[in-house]
Amino acid sequence: MTAITENRAVLRLHESDNILVALDALPAGVPLGGGLRTAEPVPAGHKIAAAEIAPGAPVRKYGQIIGVATQPVPAGAHVHSHNLGMGAHRQDYGFGSEAVPLPAAAARAEFLGYRRPSGQSGTRNYLGILTSVNCAGSVARFIAEAAAREDLLAAFPGIDGIVPVTHGSGCGMSGKGEGYDTLFRTLAGYARNPNFGAILMIGLGCEVMQIPDLAGRQALGDRARFRYMTIQHEGGTRATVERGLAILRELAAEADRARREPLPASGLVLGMQCGGSDGYSGITANPALGHASDLLVAQGGISILSETSEIYGAEHLLTRRAADPATGQRLVELIDWWEAYTARNFGEMDNNPSPGNKRGGLTTILEKSLGAVAKAGRAPLSGVYRFAEPVTRPGFAFMDSPGYDPCSVTGQTASGANLIAFTTGRGSVSGYQPVPCLKIASNSDLWRRMEPDMDIDCGAILEGVPIEEKGREIFEALLALASGRPSKSEAQGFGAVEFVPWQLGAVM
Repeated sequence: MTAITENRAVLRLHESDNILVALDALPAGVPLGGGLRTAEPVPAGHKIAAAEIAPGAPVRKYGQIIGVATQPVPAGAHVHSHNLGMGAHRQDYGFGSEAVPLPAAAARAEFLGYRRPSGQSGTRNYLGILTSVNCAGSVARFIAEAAAREDLLAAFPGIDGIVPVTHGSGCGMSGKGEGYDTLFRTLAGYARNPNFGAILMIGLGCEVMQIPDLAGRQALGDRARFRYMTIQHEGGTRATVERGLAILRELAAEADRARREPLPASGLVLGMQCGGSDGYSGITANPALGHASDLLVAQGGISILSETSEIYGAEHLLTRRAADPATGQRLVELIDWWEAYTARNFGEMDNNPSPGNKRGGLTTILEKSLGAVAKAGRAPLSGVYRFAEPVTRPGFAFMDSPGYDPCSVTGQTASGANLIAFTTGRGSVSGYQPVPCLKIASNSDLWRRMEPDMDIDCGAILEGVPIEEKGREIFEALLALASGRPSKSEAQGFGAVEFVPWQLGAVM
């Protein structure tokens, strides 16, 4: 990034850019250097034409094309939705041409976590009540409420809480195909997530998503830590609640035996998200998180980028870092699937950015995606995975998902994430039990307005603090979070309603 004025009114992010980014709200007539002035008021985080841009000419930011001018744009003018559109875009995928291994970490990092029998590492120790179908959702909550009334966990201080995991599917669907397989992976992945010390799974009994199939096909056979039951078999609601409480006590006794111990950072699996992004997100918070991701990968850990619809137009920056051509091609196949998926549902890939994103300065999905992929750091792309597919290979990975944050985080958690890092420029107040979530503000104004919800302020990058310094701060905060320090969203009790499986296929 290069400031082109002494008062740092704007930034030029790349020497080839023909736009500048306003660091503050600027009125008309502000001198920007070299005889350039703002031709009209420009909101903070928005774009300004650095020179005249002809209709149909490409508009560049980050050294990449973010769209084309839809009308003549005078020098100094505000560049936004009224004069910037998508246009045709083509990428050179260059599979693996820029895959450069990261240097080894200078010293081994550790956190205080839970060593699980599976070999995974937990950052929390919850009891989960997982439901196979919506019809069991209320009963799962009844059990959790009954456990709270009798203070069941008072005798088990090593357990962080009881998490009922409910959803809106599990029946009224085909028993085979894309929709069924996706939900199956999601439920099985939650049952295996290392942040659960033990799991009780509850079904109705007659649903399409049968619990014996889940338990048998996914080898969820550790009776000490995984039990299941159906409401029909137990004899109704009251009997299921009573039996469920008895089972929870047994599971709690097992889960409470776990103790935090020093574990290598290689046991961390980080899910990376951005939501409520603004014009600063791709300049501050996202690249800082990308540096933290590289620090984790250098330790032998895993970081997972997702939200396929929000890397659209920037996927070539990832394919060029693919570990091999097949991995890069797999990412392109996901992009092709998404183009067909949105088309058959009468949508388009440029339905993003959202209204809030646009108010924050983003215009096309190309611009948003180029900022979003900054979370990927510089590590080679080690693998590309389906939604909720287990991610086990160390390194930086991509998991397919919608851009809808709760759904995307649900997939990452099912894939094995035991930490979430979430960047935001407009503000976010979500949380994701059983996985703690670190909230990272892209600008200091957001930090001041919503500090009770934010964990890290990256606005200082706009004042000259190096991205690498903030990245190290994020990495250290993630280690502390993994060791038990609650995040802001966690301390406020978020996470009870953010389990959102990706529903695909016909609802029948």
